Amino acid sequence: MTNAITVPSWSARLGVAALVIGLAVPLGCSSDAGSAETTTAQSIAVSDSASGARLQIVASFYPLQFVTRLVGGERVDVSNLTPPGVEPHDLELTGENTASLQDSDLVVYLGGFMAALDSAVTAVASSHALDVASSARLDLVGDPHFWLDPIRLAGVADVVAARLSEIDPAGAAEFAQNATTLRAQLAELDVEFAGGLASCVSTDVVTSHSAFGYLAQRYGLTQVGIAGLSPESEPSPADLADVAAFVEANDVQTIYYETLIDPSVAETIA
Repeated sequence: MTNAITVPSWSARLGVAALVIGLAVPLGCSSDAGSAETTTAQSIAVSDSASGARLQIVASFYPLQFVTRLVGGERVDVSNLTPPGVEPHDLELTGENTASLQDSDLVVYLGGFMAALDSAVTAVASSHALDVASSARLDLVGDPHFWLDPIRLAGVADVVAARLSEIDPAGAAEFAQNATTLRAQLAELDVEFAGGLASCVSTDVVTSHSAFGYLAQRYGLTQVGIAGLSPESEPSPADLADVAAFVEANDVQTIYYETLIDPSVAETIA
């Protein structure tokens, strides 16, 4: 969930506004209990009318839960390992979490994104885990936030469909069709983004957390991060001065920050 701080004229008061973006996927890393994507909390069970036992899937964080739920349809139950209000970067696994990984039919995760989960998968779930890193095409050094690019997310949907088909061959046609439908929806979102951003007067995006590289790359934006790729990283005084100078020199009107991150640094720049 991403918020925005409006940069005032230097004689005006600081204003804070909500950023509303019509996305089917979240903009940042966090799972927010008040946001649309987490209104069903940690697990999403599809129609109870479906017959037969569903595959039990564990997804490491919301974007992967979103994809797996839509691709799997009524043949899967998908739980989100990251609780609402917790940064995936900071996730600490409990014994119950580890047991759920071990007992699941499939673990869908992004290797290298959550160190504790990588270790747990190696220990208890290596035989039934799907690392989506290669299908996400992570070509920005150190940046794992691929889901902000709808086209990359569509590629992950295809891989999830293929893996579910291996586990449940009877559902292969359904998984393939669901992935095709999701890909079409994400393609529409891509067109909507491209069209909506095509006439922007400014393409500069100043963020507290440098999590928007794939969004910027896809749509010709320039991301200027106050902090680095880690939400917990602290910018140096020199970093703050450089970003403040950029904001003033380029007439930047808005600074974005994530709900779970202290906005004080973004407010300082504004």
